[in-house]
Amino acid sequence: MQIWSQASKLAAQTPAERNRYVDFLRSVSILVVIVGHWTIATAYFSGGSLHFGHLLQSEPQTQWLTWLFQVMPIFFIVGGYSNGVSLESARRKGTDYGGWLAARLNRLVAPLLVLIIAWAVFAVTMLLFGAERETIQYASQASLIPTWFLAIYIMVVILAPLTYAFWRRFGFFSFWAFVVVAVLVDYAFFVAKLEWLGWTNYFWVWLAVHHLGFAWRDGRFDNHGKLLAYAALGLVSLWVLIFKGPYPLAMVGSPDPGLSNTLPPKITLLALGIFQFGLLLALENPMRRALNGLRLWTATVLINSMIMTVYLWHITVMIVLIGLLYLAGGLGLDIEPGTETWWYSRIVWILVLLLLLLPVALLLSPLERASRGRDSAPPSPVRQVAGAMMLCLGIALLAMYGYGGGPIERLDLMSFALVVVGAGVSGLLPSFGKKSQ
Repeated sequence: MQIWSQASKLAAQTPAERNRYVDFLRSVSILVVIVGHWTIATAYFSGGSLHFGHLLQSEPQTQWLTWLFQVMPIFFIVGGYSNGVSLESARRKGTDYGGWLAARLNRLVAPLLVLIIAWAVFAVTMLLFGAERETIQYASQASLIPTWFLAIYIMVVILAPLTYAFWRRFGFFSFWAFVVVAVLVDYAFFVAKLEWLGWTNYFWVWLAVHHLGFAWRDGRFDNHGKLLAYAALGLVSLWVLIFKGPYPLAMVGSPDPGLSNTLPPKITLLALGIFQFGLLLALENPMRRALNGLRLWTATVLINSMIMTVYLWHITVMIVLIGLLYLAGGLGLDIEPGTETWWYSRIVWILVLLLLLLPVALLLSPLERASRGRDSAPPSPVRQVAGAMMLCLGIALLAMYGYGGGPIERLDLMSFALVVVGAGVSGLLPSFGKKSQ
């Protein structure tokens, strides 16, 4: 296949000093998230109607699976490592903050804009063809859920030069400072009932996890015994917080409408991140040796070349497939979720979705490999940050309410405008330049 040969050629040109394990973890973590979403989202056709559900709610005994599927901490750790590398590279090349930020935002925002605009078109089309507003809202909100992660990660990227300087100056004190703030916020959430304050843990929790990537980049962890001890400490802390504390079992989604480990984030995600960090770094040396093999590394390069696209579009592909099966009389959707037959059918379900997602990824992934033209000067840092903040707010609102939903009328239009205007202010709305090598 041409795409494999191209990836193989790029893989063969990889510098020897590159930590391939970072790229491997990025690709695997996103693929695990995708499989998890495809598994826990249920659609059941019965009595001529389609019933959407959530496996964690209908089958509470499956909530322990989220300890395996919640791998977003890994992505933030990998992001910390990569941002540390790029900041050091920018400093060596004399690239200022504006130039560095423009390059980082471009790869994140380009594929995101396509999804947001595409769903605006889908929503209008569905409305014109007589679809109910509730259906439009549900489908769009479900499809845009993956974008919540980018809303906070973009903000973490904006702060990366500052937090990296914090790390370089104070080392692990800077990590524990974020941890302490996150703990205090959770205390205020549960004890003082200041639930609004809990939303600030989108910063404190993920900044702390992101800091672990800085520590990894600086080679602070080279003792396997200590790494396994950290993993054990994280796992024990997680167990205590859930089974002796007020936190729910599920690490993904919100099976309990009144309480969630992710909405807003809780320190349980920190404990999980420390567990994953210690365990995965203990495996780094054998995995780096394995990744010296061209076949495994080529597969990693290929997946990473389209990772943002497959992540952003995987639920949209599932929603479209469910819609087509519903129109076909509920074909394949008449198996009751949670039954033995349903579990066996998940293998076919995931394989079909992968096959459908592949052409979408091949068509749209060039956007995330595009770069700004070398002759195009980046907007000022003030413009970029202001625009990115607008864009992140619009993304967060669309991920929470979708098109057609929300507590106030026309919130979707305002959210869409925030995304588009924010991208324009940041200099990310015009056409993109050449593919990066």
